[in-house]
Amino acid sequence: MKNIGVNYMEITAKAKRWGDSLGIILPKKMIDAEGIKPDDTLKVEVFKEADFSGLFGTLKTKISGQKLKDMAREGWGK
Repeated sequence: MKNIGVNYMEITAKAKRWGDSLGIILPKKMIDAEGIKPDDTLKVEVFKEADFSGLFGTLKTKISGQKLKDMAREGWGK
């Protein structure tokens, strides 16, 4: 792998209201590890966590839930 001078760290953060905008807080541990200073330019990728809780029980199938789980586990063993 070629080092292109880019460091990568991942955190999970909650967006907080900041005036008319939203902001996230970087943990001190990350700031210290990466040497981040005010006015540094950071690249941010956003992946919103999906809430699938409303989907449970809505799948209409003739296969039981247990059978679906068994079929999924069989695939994991490959």
